[in-house]
Amino acid sequence: MRRRRLVLYLVLLLVAAGAGLAVWLGVGKANDEPRYRTEKLDRGNISQSVSANGTLNPVKLVNVGTQVSGTVKKLNVDYNDRVSAGQVLIELDDALFAASVRQSQANLASAQASLLLSQSNAARVAALFQKEYVSRQENEAAQQALASARAAVDAARAQVERDQVNLAHTIIRSPVSGVVVAREVDVGQTVAASFQTPTLFRIAQDLTKMQIDTSFAEADVGAIKVGQAVRFRVDAFPDRSFKGQVRQVRLNPTTQQNVVTYNVVVEVDNPDYALLPGMTAYVTVLVSSKSDVLRIPNAALRFRPAQAASEPRAGRQKRDASRATIHVLREGAPVAVPVTTGITDGRFTEFVSGELTANEPLVVEDLKAPKANAGSNPAGGQPGAFRMRMF
Repeated sequence: MRRRRLVLYLVLLLVAAGAGLAVWLGVGKANDEPRYRTEKLDRGNISQSVSANGTLNPVKLVNVGTQVSGTVKKLNVDYNDRVSAGQVLIELDDALFAASVRQSQANLASAQASLLLSQSNAARVAALFQKEYVSRQENEAAQQALASARAAVDAARAQVERDQVNLAHTIIRSPVSGVVVAREVDVGQTVAASFQTPTLFRIAQDLTKMQIDTSFAEADVGAIKVGQAVRFRVDAFPDRSFKGQVRQVRLNPTTQQNVVTYNVVVEVDNPDYALLPGMTAYVTVLVSSKSDVLRIPNAALRFRPAQAASEPRAGRQKRDASRATIHVLREGAPVAVPVTTGITDGRFTEFVSGELTANEPLVVEDLKAPKANAGSNPAGGQPGAFRMRMF
């Protein structure tokens, strides 16, 4: 019995000694590890850009409609067909319009016959008036009837011309040369042009020249200028980068949910017809670029020491020169240093001025700071609570 107790005491003593040794080694190792991760100023290039999404569209997209109503009798073109200016695209049933032309022509013939009769009557009355066989009133009435007959002929002739124009409009021709990108009708369909002109076709005049209509936030549009270089990509070619340039910054704003955006038009060359109308373009506009400048890692601008956690955070860094605060590791502790910064590319920011040398370590992370999920227990218990495993 006494021997068994002695063995138990020895085991407990060894366990305690091992735990103490582990703690001592852990503390020693922790003391040897650096607390802060640092980086230094470096020299390089910075390109500042702004990004937005947009839609590829033809530079000139013509909507072809009809001025008359009718039923589609013949369709001469389809999607992706190339057409030339004046080419017949569609023909409407012209039976009613042809009948109207014949009727108006008959009315014109009748008016012309009435004019001949009025001319003869006016000449006869005028001769009798010269011999004082008829009154002045009868002569004036004959002249007025002649003028009315001439007006009736003019009206009938205008009606003929109108009906002929309507008849000609049953044959719809392409106003420009280009490519048919949309067809809205089919044979047998009735189109009505009573209140507004229906769209029958959409023709892109030249798909080798396209444009991107983008929407940039008001915070970014101030840095965008006409002629700036643009790079963009599309989902159809994820490994290919396309080029363009800013052609126009439109002054008409769009407001949605209190967010103001401006349409920026980017002109694009499309010599191989790879880009298609309607594609989504992910646009990046190069607004500023500087070469061989001192650069601050953006992580150093975001770092805040633990003792300053309760202080208000600095606002969003501006893209132009602005004031900022970084922390330099001096004598093992982070020291706040105000600096003036310039443009940024999201990873580095231009260092303009400040009490900082190129070799000083800039604090970018506190390696011993508590993490956001520190102390959490996957099992759902209280943080740090001791749980005994039951065998």
